[in-house]
Amino acid sequence: MIDRRRILTLAGATGASTIAMPFVRPSWAQTGAIRVGLLLPYSGTYAALGEAITNAMQLYVKQQGGKLGGREIVFVKVDDASEPAKATENTTKLVSGEKVDVLAGTVHSGVAMAMAKIAKEEGLPTLIPNAGAEAITRAMCAPNIFRTSFGNSQVGDATGMAMLKAGVKKAVTVTWKYAAGEESVAGFKKSFLAGGGEVIKDITLPFPDVEFQSILAEVASLKPDAVYSFFAGGGALKFMKDYAAAKLNEKISLWGPGFLTDGVEQAAGAAGDGVKTALHYVESLDNPENKKFIADYTAEYKKAPDVYAVQGWDSMQLLRIGLEAAGGDVKKRNELFGAMKKAEFKSPRGPFKLGASHNPIQNFYLRELRGGENKYLGLAASMLADDTTGCKMT
Repeated sequence: MIDRRRILTLAGATGASTIAMPFVRPSWAQTGAIRVGLLLPYSGTYAALGEAITNAMQLYVKQQGGKLGGREIVFVKVDDASEPAKATENTTKLVSGEKVDVLAGTVHSGVAMAMAKIAKEEGLPTLIPNAGAEAITRAMCAPNIFRTSFGNSQVGDATGMAMLKAGVKKAVTVTWKYAAGEESVAGFKKSFLAGGGEVIKDITLPFPDVEFQSILAEVASLKPDAVYSFFAGGGALKFMKDYAAAKLNEKISLWGPGFLTDGVEQAAGAAGDGVKTALHYVESLDNPENKKFIADYTAEYKKAPDVYAVQGWDSMQLLRIGLEAAGGDVKKRNELFGAMKKAEFKSPRGPFKLGASHNPIQNFYLRELRGGENKYLGLAASMLADDTTGCKMT
């Protein structure tokens, strides 16, 4: 008998591992299965994010009896370790080596750009359950690429709106200097400046550097009303703790997109109290889909889901809709993609639908971290769409 947990942990060591749901066995033992290639981080800064996405995908398929559109689903994993330099090699490993039928990934925007380039060239059905790189649903948009998360600037846009409503007038931005951070800041500045806010200074540091002391000293000297910051995972946790240790949280409010707190709520402890974020999901949303999702995920994995899990879950919902329309045949691209682009369903995050560039149109919620939990404060932006500049579906 093959041990399920061992297969899950072998991804980084062997390059690729195969998971069939609901029974776990090597992919070559399957007949007629659809192979879904997962290009996600299972090591490094974003490892927890990759795990949450994968967990939710597996759980969704398990609840469908191990099949989507009448076809058994086999997951093939490759650990991208959030390393853009290896992204082309790792994507090729799944597409040409493992010959997957569907591609899904990833977290890091730099990795996603390389993945999307290959996906567009190959025409392979592709799901993006996190990375918000703008080009993917703008200049690089394609009929076969679908995102179930967000555009980087879309989240920043919503956060800027919320900060203005809270009375913030002067802000400093702090982020890693890479596509996700820069695009998030650009979205924030779009709404914040348009609403009369002032950005005193933009501060960046190389990804994944977490030496924040000099930056925090500079923030203190600039004396803004608030800081807008883009970090995630382990980097976000350290930034919040260092921010509180410097006592900046006592006089300068800390804001950011929800990735600043998601997945590290408990670990942040008292250092996270008072951090405000905007995101398309909050754990306390009062809808039947969210309540059931949290209960099922917690029962399966002995921990609560986060936004990354929701995005993974919804990527499988979207794939199911497409496969059902195509009669389970991934080669019927018109039926598959046609159903996916028109899909509307109830998600744990609320109503879900896609815009013309295949990026979600969705609600964004204002949250405040208190006692290890993101507390819902209200709606930051209603059914906000992302910019589609440069998108030509060809």
